[in-house]
Amino acid sequence: MKQRVDIPKRIRYLYKIDPEARLSAVHGIWGGINAQGEIEVNFYTESEELPKYSEQIVSPDGSLQHEIIPATDEHRVVRHISNRLLLNAQTAQAFIEWLEDRLTELESEIKNDGPDNVFDPGSGIKQ
Repeated sequence: MKQRVDIPKRIRYLYKIDPEARLSAVHGIWGGINAQGEIEVNFYTESEELPKYSEQIVSPDGSLQHEIIPATDEHRVVRHISNRLLLNAQTAQAFIEWLEDRLTELESEIKNDGPDNVFDPGSGIKQ
């Protein structure tokens, strides 16, 4: 006779943050479906390209004057990829649903508090 396995009434998830993990700002996303059929997502931030060098004029008395940056006709923006994710279809769908729920809650919070108020992270909105 088979022994009956009791299904737990509750499962507790513990969250541990990897010491290497860091919080990153995101200005955009780049990606697509890879050869293994997973969704590849690359998060990036954008900033003006730094010049290769700059120079500063030094007066005869040793005081520093204005800074000189080499002139260029090109306008360049650097996209720094900060985080990369691979998602299967099921995880991607769960992420969409989770994100839509958070957006709905955030929109509700803003509507209830008025457009001039700042979002209150202690307002009870779920993570």
